[in-house]
Amino acid sequence: MPADSASTAGPAIERARAATPDLVGAMAELIPVLSPRRQPPHAAQLQAILDDERLHLLLARDPMGVIAGSVTLILYRVPTGLRARIEDLVVSPRHRGLGLGRALMEHAMLAARQAHAHVLDLTSNPSRFEANQLYLALGFTRWDTNVYRKVLDEPGAGLPG
Repeated sequence: MPADSASTAGPAIERARAATPDLVGAMAELIPVLSPRRQPPHAAQLQAILDDERLHLLLARDPMGVIAGSVTLILYRVPTGLRARIEDLVVSPRHRGLGLGRALMEHAMLAARQAHAHVLDLTSNPSRFEANQLYLALGFTRWDTNVYRKVLDEPGAGLPG
């Protein structure tokens, strides 16, 4: 069992530590499912993520050991305390319905709790019905706030001044 793996019964969840060829290949398949217009990270970009102790890239493997899903847990400190954030939860379409998304989320929630994070935040597009149902079932509450976004890496997205 890889280091940082879940030791309970159920899907195999582990924290990625190296940008192996199977991880690079899995990201090439998973990222387009999550965000079709974004390029999947190459090996060096993945290794930079894995080298950052504030980022936990958690992987779900199927019984054959194939990476079938992932989620990123981000831990960051602000003046009000340690916070955690979930980004990029994705499960391969052929592995959906097996509880991998739930297992990834539960593992991320446990890691955030063990790090003593004050809160765990995430955002989700309302069109992702199953994902939103999962978050509610896991005890997340819909927060009444505005989310603002400025895309910085597209042409014409200049900054003021």
